[in-house]
Amino acid sequence: MYPIVRKEKLADKIYLMEVKAERVAKSCEPGQFIIVKMDEEGERIPLTVCDYDREAGTITIVFQTVGASTERMSKLEVGDAFRDFVGPLGCASELIETDIEELKKKKIVFIAGGVGTAPVYPQVKWLHEHGVSCDVIMGSKTKDLLILVEEMRKVAGNLYVTTDDGSYGFHGMGTNQLQELVDAGNTYDLCVAIGPMIMMKFVCILTKKLNIPTVVSMNPIMVDGTGMCGACRLTVGDEVKFACVDGPEFDGHLVDFDQAMKRQQIYKTEEGRAMLKELEGDTHHGGCGHCGGDK
Repeated sequence: MYPIVRKEKLADKIYLMEVKAERVAKSCEPGQFIIVKMDEEGERIPLTVCDYDREAGTITIVFQTVGASTERMSKLEVGDAFRDFVGPLGCASELIETDIEELKKKKIVFIAGGVGTAPVYPQVKWLHEHGVSCDVIMGSKTKDLLILVEEMRKVAGNLYVTTDDGSYGFHGMGTNQLQELVDAGNTYDLCVAIGPMIMMKFVCILTKKLNIPTVVSMNPIMVDGTGMCGACRLTVGDEVKFACVDGPEFDGHLVDFDQAMKRQQIYKTEEGRAMLKELEGDTHHGGCGHCGGDK
């Protein structure tokens, strides 16, 4: 069992939990995710790691209630425990594998939308700890839905907060703020965008025009988390990938967002899953080559 040692409500329907999971905390890196189950019959829920403390043996997760399982999860309190807490899963951010001195030469901007702020935070924190400064644009629809603002302010080189309705910070979306920064003379060598699918799509449309290489995290489309269910199948360039085992991060300019979003909607129904299985044949699931489901 994996006990909850801290719980905090960050905003409406958005919760933070710190969970004792020593083996996961020992080896996880920014960009990876975990899967939790509340009990024997519970749904498996993939969640990106928001933070970790190797010494304390804890993992911090942030989630938004969007269905019955996450609603149940929000009712857990300090002292309650998860039945399963599996990880780290997926690939760490490519930034972790890059030479630090090379990273210090780059101008990096992160764009975080909504709950996407949670997986952006550990990457920015890791860079800060290694002496790499970066800009962060984080936003939400309204001031009340902003999360981790002060935590991000401590690790970002420059923090730009946006709200769609103008109730806090810059009035507009992350793309509007990025365009304004570029118009003001800022240049960037890399953009990392994490948030809702539609947000990442429009960030990539803009950064392609601005000629800024862009990495996106496709964690919103994960369901099973092991490459077997096929929910997170997507096309990157001319290749079929699975977000949970090949990612979750990919070259945003190569991701077919329209296909991924359409497929995500279809996958929600039993009839839709059957149709996708028929259309995609042997590569419907297991096509990643990692889980053995293609054998």
